[in-house]
Amino acid sequence: MIARLLILSDVHYAGPLEQQRTRYEARSVDNPLARILLSAYRRYVWLRDPLSHNHLLPALCNQAGEVDKVVANGDFSCDTAFIGVSDAAARQSAEISLGYLRQRYQEKFHAVMGDHELGKKSLGGGKGGLRIESLRTATEILGIAQAWSFSIGLWRLVGVTSSVLALPILQPETLGCEWAEWQDAREKHLTEIRVIFDSIKPNERVLLFCHDPTALPFLIEEPSVAAKLHQLERTIIGHLHTPAVFGLAKRLAGMPRIDFLGTTPKRLSSALRKAKDWEPFRVVLCPSPPGIQLLKDGGFLTVSVDSESPAPLDFERHRLSWRKTEHGTDAKQAG
Repeated sequence: MIARLLILSDVHYAGPLEQQRTRYEARSVDNPLARILLSAYRRYVWLRDPLSHNHLLPALCNQAGEVDKVVANGDFSCDTAFIGVSDAAARQSAEISLGYLRQRYQEKFHAVMGDHELGKKSLGGGKGGLRIESLRTATEILGIAQAWSFSIGLWRLVGVTSSVLALPILQPETLGCEWAEWQDAREKHLTEIRVIFDSIKPNERVLLFCHDPTALPFLIEEPSVAAKLHQLERTIIGHLHTPAVFGLAKRLAGMPRIDFLGTTPKRLSSALRKAKDWEPFRVVLCPSPPGIQLLKDGGFLTVSVDSESPAPLDFERHRLSWRKTEHGTDAKQAG
């Protein structure tokens, strides 16, 4: 049996409440010069208006056509308060985008938790961060499992939560009063992962879904995971939004950590310092639907899996136009 798999990532849907927070990122920056630089970066490089791409979610699904399984690899809201889905507006956005995907694909759909589900300090402003309430909301209200696995014949698909795995790097973005809870959550998550990888049969091939590759050096430290790396076909990541950033990250692998420019550069440089440890995971990037402003290089992935064959897989990247069409309607309307 041939199963066609659709992979999407970094939807960053903006529901009605988040739509009201225009220029949310610039307002988080107190320094006027830093605010100007951030606005220029947003305008010309990253995304001029990150709240304006809702139409790409149904457009993506329509362009993908008929599929047998769907994996959405994290980041379902714009996280405009920088504290994840414990914020009511971000939770509403995630509910709309997840609701659309679940209604459309039913039991075919599987969701991976991204960093913006849990919270992330603002670029240049240092506002927000991880919140333990966002972890509870993501799992208990939004129904995103921290770890999951299912089989397609000889293929085992596994999803993990990157921010929980990468907590040693992300500790500065947590609240001190919540650190013990985060440590407990990480140990429970590692236990889930050990159980999954220990259950993988010798004849199975593995597809791993992990939103942020920052987590991969921590995964390889787990004996249960390391013992099955020879069975790993590919690891599908999101988070980086564009192949251009993915390529740059690989070139910067091993760079020293930057401790003097604030939380975000420290976090990014810490991740890149260990980027050479990504190699055993055979990483494939799933771009965000819009990509970035400079290149407009967004899209999604598809791959056909033969349930009876362990032959290498051929991932196909599909470009997605920013142009609105009659089929690229708002997910809330379409759902």
